[in-house]
Amino acid sequence: MEQLDYNLLFRWFVGLSADDPVWDATVFCKNRDRLLNGDIARKFMTTVLNLPQVRSLLSSEHFSVDGTLIEAWASMKSFVPKDGSRPPSSGNGSGGGGGRNAARDFHGEKRANATHFSMTDPDARLFRKSAGKEAKLAHMGHLMMENRNGLIVDARLTEANGTAERTTALDMIDDNAKPGSTVGGDKNYDTADFVAGCRERRCTPHVAQNDTNRCSAIDGRTTRHPGYAVSMTKRKRIEEPFGWMKTVGGLRKTRHCGRELVEWFFVLTAAAYNLLRIPKILAATG
Repeated sequence: MEQLDYNLLFRWFVGLSADDPVWDATVFCKNRDRLLNGDIARKFMTTVLNLPQVRSLLSSEHFSVDGTLIEAWASMKSFVPKDGSRPPSSGNGSGGGGGRNAARDFHGEKRANATHFSMTDPDARLFRKSAGKEAKLAHMGHLMMENRNGLIVDARLTEANGTAERTTALDMIDDNAKPGSTVGGDKNYDTADFVAGCRERRCTPHVAQNDTNRCSAIDGRTTRHPGYAVSMTKRKRIEEPFGWMKTVGGLRKTRHCGRELVEWFFVLTAAAYNLLRIPKILAATG
């Protein structure tokens, strides 16, 4: 709102002339709430994908899915016991006194989502990306990409947990893939429940085999076909939108609290990625 007072670019973007009065901040907040309640970000993304010149760019039979952690706008100090007790400050003489940002000593304290919650963002969950990595307060973002040109056809945000990627992928398959489609994914999707879920939906699971310490859920009946190798190559392109959304789109660490608001921004950023890609693809295809 301060920028609108003097920044001509901001005024041009919202349709104000140089001498028009700026509306009150509460008006902006009410309009933001309307965007959230109307699910405008998702409708905008769907409308762009349904444009005739864009529909011809999309594959209707070959997809890839993946998920990523979106770090929450909350510090580990905000992760406190649900029973109302508060752990002691460090008391080490270096900022360990009271105040809003008192030092905390986490040594020996067991923290888990079942017993703790974040006061800053109650929807965030403590989650570890992989073995050897530190646990962070995060949400989990999910994308579904069509394999022809690497455009995003679905974007969702859920609670960060160990099964969210596969459960959400099956939901996206229900809404976007028709029977006979292929769905590519990394080793995290090589589980019996996800493979069975794909086959129940009459889709072929083209997931990377996780056979290091166990048997893969897919075998040569799937991997022997040339299409499997193509899906293994194409699925890696889903890292490109994730990378753009986290760096350029500012989603490496979200600046919003609450899953509803974070998801709105996640979907809108995915739509922005498509808007940048579509003109380049149309120009290349002539």
